[in-house]
Order: sequence, then C-alpha cells, then structure tokens
Amino acid sequence: MAISELKLPPGVQACPHDGAEQLAQALAVRVADALRQAIASRGQATLVVSGGRSPVPFFEALAQQALPWAQVLVSLADERWVPVNHAGSNEALVRRHLLRGAAAEARFLSLYQVAGSLEQAAELADAAVAELAPIDVLVLGMGDDGHTASLFPHSPNLHQALQPDCARRVLPMLAPSEPTQRLTLTLPMLTSARLPLLAIQGQAKLNVLTKALMPGEIAQLPIRAFLNSSLEIHWCP
Repeated sequence: MAISELKLPPGVQACPHDGAEQLAQALAVRVADALRQAIASRGQATLVVSGGRSPVPFFEALAQQALPWAQVLVSLADERWVPVNHAGSNEALVRRHLLRGAAAEARFLSLYQVAGSLEQAAELADAAVAELAPIDVLVLGMGDDGHTASLFPHSPNLHQALQPDCARRVLPMLAPSEPTQRLTLTLPMLTSARLPLLAIQGQAKLNVLTKALMPGEIAQLPIRAFLNSSLEIHWCP
C-alpha cells in the first residue's frame, strides 16, 4: 500500500517520497520556505520539532538551508524530563544535529526545566513557552501506538491535553517505556501551527495512519486529533 491509496480528510495533503533521504531533503526545503515566508511577513519565525531517531536526517538537511537563522526560534513539541546531557534528551538531539553551522544562530527555547517534580517542571515550561504561539511550522512524528508529541494513549493527563480549550500549554505525561516522564505541548498549542507537517516512514506507520483514519476515539490513537485541514503528511516506504 502507498499513501496515495488512502482516502484522506478534506484539506489533508499526502506528500509521498521515494526514500528516507528524499523525504528529509524535501521536508527541509518545505520548512525553510515556510520559515522564510514567516520572516518576510512578521520579521521572525517559530519552528517546533519532534525528537526521536527518525528526524535526524531532516535536522541535518534543514541546517544546510540558507536562512536568516538569527530570526528563527526553535523549540520542541515534547521532551523527556531528563537533563540536556542525558542520552534521551530531545534538546540535545536538536542541538547536535540542527543547531550547528549557520543554524547555530537560531534561538532555542527549552522545555526541560529543573524542578522538584514533573508537575512543577511542567508549570515552569508552561510559562516559558508562552512566547511560542502561534507556531509558524510544526513538524510531528507518530509512534506505532498512534501517539504524537508525548500524547500517549492511556497517559493520565491525555484527556486534558487533548481538549481544544485546554488552558495549559504544557502538561506532564507518562510514556509506556523508559524514561517514562515527559513534558508535552497540549492540543491548542500544537494546533495553533500555521503549517503542521507529519513525517512518517515505512509500511507499519502507514498501517497505523490507516487505522487512525477510521472512526474511533481520539484518545485511542491521539494522532487523530491532527488529521484535519492544512496538515501535510510526508511519507516514504
């Protein structure tokens, strides 16, 4: 099956690519163009990305794009509650693979906060990310369980985080695997993005997407909350 065979909701656009390298390059060009437009319109641009292993080639391709990086603010859709020197830190990943060379001039807004508890860290992060909205470009991924950002099925705060009128910008979440403690942007923050992009690879992820397009509760497959107008889905086999 290919993504072109799926019946997507109105406004959702499928962008197939031949392979992972082609996806990374095309996504980098798409994001860079949108950031340039935002800077031309408003003098600055906000980019929110996701962590994990899959985005690394995209980060490295985006770092090569010619941009006025000093006018770009970069942040994360979610983060593990671990110090930046921890192997699992999404911030460390972004700093290592994206914020290098000319792209090192971009400003980075951290979700990780030193605090006595995960809830306190989430409250501090909530205040910190107030300057993010609205997001110009959002790049999401998706897990095999249908989660995106750190909106995990069965996490205690998932229902609150998925409310369209959620008053919090950041909530603590629990992932099913180690390290379990996460911080995530909530649905209103994520859906404020002017250009939301979803990048996925492989047949297994396409199968999850196919299931998410079927009727069902959003909490079972949280990616469902984003399958609406203006989303671009970049996929490769």
